[in-house]
Amino acid sequence: MAGRKKRKKTLAAFLVVLIVLALAMACFIGYDWWQERRSHFVRYPEFGIDIPVNYSIHGIDVSKYQNLIDWASVKEMNVNGVQVGFVFIKATEGLGNEDALFQRNWRKAKTAGLIRGAYHFFLATKSGKEQAENFINSVNIETGDLPPVIDVEQAYGVPADKLRDRVKEWLQAVQDYYGVAPIIYTNVEFYKQYLKDDFDKYPLWVAHYLQKERPRIYRDWSFWQHSESGRVNGVVTKVDFNVFNGDSSDLRKLLVN
Repeated sequence: MAGRKKRKKTLAAFLVVLIVLALAMACFIGYDWWQERRSHFVRYPEFGIDIPVNYSIHGIDVSKYQNLIDWASVKEMNVNGVQVGFVFIKATEGLGNEDALFQRNWRKAKTAGLIRGAYHFFLATKSGKEQAENFINSVNIETGDLPPVIDVEQAYGVPADKLRDRVKEWLQAVQDYYGVAPIIYTNVEFYKQYLKDDFDKYPLWVAHYLQKERPRIYRDWSFWQHSESGRVNGVVTKVDFNVFNGDSSDLRKLLVN
């Protein structure tokens, strides 16, 4: 009799745990749905910034800080022929961190029909090879995607030669794995001070907000981040805006095949 009562109590406790887990899952799914619907109804009549008119291909870059994004709304927004055609999505940071919304953004951006690229936020104080492994473990790059990106914009007190060595480790490991030369993201001053001629062979995505025609840098570049305060339908926060330096055929040549 005592054993039967014990089994009943165990079963009851188990059922309670299942119910609690089911309720928690329902709340999570409901919150996710509500947040996406919320972003769906965020509409902007314009992009909120000056758009460089000499470029035909425009894009944004995002991370978890943009919250849940309604990617269909991003894709559909069109202002006088200007629309978002590509997106860079934060994937990883340092040795073991994956952006909380990366997998969701990565999947849904592709479903919406946007050209996508993944970037790693580089920590100069850590091993370049181990950071590359973190990125590789998180990102499945497919045909038609942009090459992988290293975002290196802070030295954290690391000497320039040591920083360059670690960046080279990351670039080489990632290139060996994916079979394509990665893109370097940084700002104009950081490139001049720390990277310079050692990295001129890599495609460059450069941040520079002080000119409307082009970034002030001596070397060729592929992407220009010209604003960090744009607005786009389907995103509840401000977002970085970029342009591609070329036409659609140039962009196709850059994509992974």
